[in-house]
Amino acid sequence: MLAAASAAALAPWCGAARALEAPAGAVVLTLIGRVQSPNFGARADFDMPMLEHLPQTSFVTRTPWYSTPRKFTGPLLRDVLGAAAARGSTLRLVALNDYWVDMPFDDAARHDVIVARLLDDRPMAVRDRGPLFAIYPFDAKEELRTPVYFSRSAWQLRTIEVR
Repeated sequence: MLAAASAAALAPWCGAARALEAPAGAVVLTLIGRVQSPNFGARADFDMPMLEHLPQTSFVTRTPWYSTPRKFTGPLLRDVLGAAAARGSTLRLVALNDYWVDMPFDDAARHDVIVARLLDDRPMAVRDRGPLFAIYPFDAKEELRTPVYFSRSAWQLRTIEVR
């Protein structure tokens, strides 16, 4: 039931998805599992220009990892999921070092989680938690400023497994 509810919550964003082209550059993000990419089956690969061409969102927020509020910019997670026609109940976010965390699929609809590609308007190096960082707008809602939501963020993001 949760998967159906989550898919329905993302329906407005997923309906605008178009077939993904093959990445022209180095793959920086891969979605696997319950995705429908007409060109690649149950896998959707993104290079940085593909992520840049999705609508971009920015916010400034405080985090436990930086001493001052920082500006994050990138596509909304729900737009990335929509581009891959993803449907599921859980997202497993996997980092470059194989760290992983599970996030409820409907967090993408309920919160403006972004796949940040810029920190303070600059690309993020791997040593600076980049090149991608799945992050919540912690200052937007008091409920997000808790260890639960902090733990659902993932820096050095490389793979999202849709379950």
